[in-house]
Amino acid sequence: MRSAVAELSARDRRLAAVIAAHPLCTVGRNPKPISHFESLVESVISQQLAVKAADTIHARVVKLAGGKISPSKLLQIDEVAMREAGVSGAKFKTIHGLAEAAHSKRIKINKLHEIESDAEIFEQLTSLWGIGPWTVDMFMMHQLGRLDIWPTGDLGVRRGYEKIYKLKEEISPKDLDKKGAKFAPYRSVVAWYCWRALEK
Repeated sequence: MRSAVAELSARDRRLAAVIAAHPLCTVGRNPKPISHFESLVESVISQQLAVKAADTIHARVVKLAGGKISPSKLLQIDEVAMREAGVSGAKFKTIHGLAEAAHSKRIKINKLHEIESDAEIFEQLTSLWGIGPWTVDMFMMHQLGRLDIWPTGDLGVRRGYEKIYKLKEEISPKDLDKKGAKFAPYRSVVAWYCWRALEK
């Protein structure tokens, strides 16, 4: 990581200033190791929610599952109970589909780290109902520690980029995608610093 941030700093002075003002990027260092399945369920719950609300709902789902989330336990929880915990109908359908795919081993979710191709992981996961690009990007960055993910669909990344580069207009995901090309193969690291830029 030190090598990656040194290279990025040498390439771009505005980014260098943000890197210097914040701690070393933590992508690839997971402080609370959990299974890939648990991580994906957490990401689904977090979709379009503030962190505090997502954490509250996630804690309720963990409690419903008896203290630990697993495919078999989630398949036993009905929609009424999940809705009472704060999970929307659409998210229940997504989580249920994810649990079924994992339980039947149609997708070997807890072995996804063995697949080298990011595109292949993306294809497998987005084949499931309700799992979109943002969820897969967050999973590959935070759970798998992949260093070259560029989550242009994340509002925080776009706002952070606008702040770093002092843009007067909002940048579109499509335009940000092009801008990210020069940061490969460390786009996850740049995204992480875009989030940090918003903290001050």
